[in-house]
Amino acid sequence: MAATEIHQAIETVFRIEQARLIAGLARMLRDVSLAEELAQDALVTALSEWPNSGVPKNPGAWLMTAAKRRAIDGFRRKKMLARKHAEIGRDLDDERDTSVEQIESAMDDDVGDELLSLIFTACHPVLSAEARAALTLRLIGGLTTDEIARAFLSNETTIAQRIVRAKKTLGKAGLTYEVPRGAERKERLASVLEVIYLIFNEGYAATAGEDLIRPALCAEAQRLGRILVGLAPDEPEVFGLLALMEIQASRLSARTAPDGSAVPLTEQNRARWDQLLIRRGLTALARAESLDGGSGPYALQAALAACHARARKAEETDWGRIAALYDRLREVLPSPVVDLNRAVAYSMAFGPQAGLTLIDEIEQAATLSNYAPVPAAKGDFLFRAGRLAEAKVEFERAAALSRNGREKDFLLKRAAACGD
Repeated sequence: MAATEIHQAIETVFRIEQARLIAGLARMLRDVSLAEELAQDALVTALSEWPNSGVPKNPGAWLMTAAKRRAIDGFRRKKMLARKHAEIGRDLDDERDTSVEQIESAMDDDVGDELLSLIFTACHPVLSAEARAALTLRLIGGLTTDEIARAFLSNETTIAQRIVRAKKTLGKAGLTYEVPRGAERKERLASVLEVIYLIFNEGYAATAGEDLIRPALCAEAQRLGRILVGLAPDEPEVFGLLALMEIQASRLSARTAPDGSAVPLTEQNRARWDQLLIRRGLTALARAESLDGGSGPYALQAALAACHARARKAEETDWGRIAALYDRLREVLPSPVVDLNRAVAYSMAFGPQAGLTLIDEIEQAATLSNYAPVPAAKGDFLFRAGRLAEAKVEFERAAALSRNGREKDFLLKRAAACGD
């Protein structure tokens, strides 16, 4: 095998092991930045030694050992410098400093739920949602700053600064890098799920740029969700979120036409939906419900997605059940966006006028005044009600508000279909 191929293989192994390695080090050192630095040092050591010795049977343990050795060497160097600046002439035999040995002993402890603790740390509410997403993708997803920047249509410098500031904020917060308990765990879990779903949504419906979807971001969020259910097998909302993402991701290949334009849900070729992802999603939803979590916001959204997944044809969709589920969802997760989706469901279940009535209430509240999906939905209701001139105005208004190039083109085509 060529040297380049060997290095690529080593980097692939490292990417797999990176999150757990950083998590274990962060838990022991209480310093995310230092943990990441030591993990990178372990990679450099592996790149130097593995081409000659071969990849070890347990590469994760090998990398952790290498990182620990580097950490202990660093502690010893710092301690040596401290000694030189202290009273050099004291009798070390009478008063031996055992701090490094104590650190070594602590680093041999069982690290337990280290990866789960890192996820909770990276998603700490003390950080902004954007910072949490970037740090989670960096530490847990193993993405480079360039990959994160491209995923969120930002520049590498901005993302790098965001991550550095996030690490400093966590350092100043004096966190314990442990899985929280009780009420704090519930609060922090909501933050974790929010971050993962934010990452997924940016992939499922890009807010800006020329691409409607970014499947790589969806896949990363799904991977994070699968990690989380393995680490928190008794949390129903974790399964609810995973179910929601798996079912929604099953439609990705059918959501865009060959030219990249959007294909509405009711017009998608359902033969292209990924049945494996649907089965995985339904299984996760059943697990959430078995844990008495069927009324959680993510589980309810997954149940909504399941209604579409179970319908082999668009006309078989149970819109009445979907409308009822939205009635329940707005009780546990009141938001203008839920109200908008409820209006869409009502228009499909009870006719376009039912949707128009609800969307008028949303517009009067003015909470989504610059949100392109509102006039887009209203345009659809008006179109189906035969009020084409009014529909055209709404589609054009939605296009003017949209920041996504593909979405804008789709809306303008719908406006053109309304005639002059």
